[in-house]
Amino acid sequence: MKQLAQLTDPVYVKPAHETVFDRVFKSMIRDERDLPFVYLTLKITFTLWPLAILLYLPGVNIWVWWAAAIAYQFFNNVTFKGPFGLMLHCTSHRAFFEKKYGILNNYLPWAIGPLFGQTPESYYSHHIGMHHPENNMPDDDSCTMMYQRDSFRGFLHYLWSFVTFGVYDTAKYHIRKKRNKLMVKLVRGEMLFIGACVGLSFINFPATFVVFILPFIISRIIMMVGNWAQHAFISADDPDNCYKNSITCINTKYNHKCWNDGYHISHHIKPSMHWTDHPVYFRKTLDQYISNDAVVFDGIHFLHVWLWLMTKRYDLLAKHFVNIGDRFQSDAEIISFLKQRTLRINAIPEPAAVAAA
Repeated sequence: MKQLAQLTDPVYVKPAHETVFDRVFKSMIRDERDLPFVYLTLKITFTLWPLAILLYLPGVNIWVWWAAAIAYQFFNNVTFKGPFGLMLHCTSHRAFFEKKYGILNNYLPWAIGPLFGQTPESYYSHHIGMHHPENNMPDDDSCTMMYQRDSFRGFLHYLWSFVTFGVYDTAKYHIRKKRNKLMVKLVRGEMLFIGACVGLSFINFPATFVVFILPFIISRIIMMVGNWAQHAFISADDPDNCYKNSITCINTKYNHKCWNDGYHISHHIKPSMHWTDHPVYFRKTLDQYISNDAVVFDGIHFLHVWLWLMTKRYDLLAKHFVNIGDRFQSDAEIISFLKQRTLRINAIPEPAAVAAA
């Protein structure tokens, strides 16, 4: 186990110097702390789109084509996928551009997202429209509660259900909740993406597979891996409690690369909190983490959590577990606690029962 150490995750520090471009871009966005998003967007635009176009050009030398395909996959899935996905996440919760430049808020989901397999506006419809309101409870299509969360077979079933019926179930959810605009956004984005992939496949299938289809497959898997890990340790007695159904990962390079995404507990508590505020909020509300038996890891991120759950390496999870409030006396106690939190939950406790407990 670990003791709580000084936080090294990024917080906002006003730059000492600004370039002309900094000032121009800051005048266009709603929050100056999101300036790194502008530069990330430009990097992605001028890296992936030229490679994608090259892959579709007729008569390209086969060696040049393969070099471009490999470079595209490397930049897409290794360099940019995490930072882009969490930038899309942040800008879904907090509009990126000022109202007078509002049309530019469509650029990420419509012009860049499809390159990463993010069908236009479907992420917003699912994540903002369903996941946060339902908070990983049974009406959430990505709910993890009913699975044994250290079971690879359970994860495969979870992944298969989401890939095959996720859009249908989410659309039904929005219809049931009378959120027709979100339903239209979801279905429209999925259908347009699929239609574009089919049409482009007749023009150039290898390029379409590299540029759109393979990133789509990888994105759907990665999103489910992340959500599984974020909501793997759930208290059966209080599953709707954000402190008891989510986890927090601190002091990890992942938080620097992916905009403090490791702070998943505070994100569910305050979904619109700016990504630079989470480390400060964590420190200020530490007593709530302690009193609610929250799961906090130090030095690892969600992929570690998922992999070690799938391989049942609870010893490694316990090694990185932060013993806030000195609740545990040994790694063995932590392992027992974590195993209890991964058990399948078949019945939701009644509110009265929770209150009485």
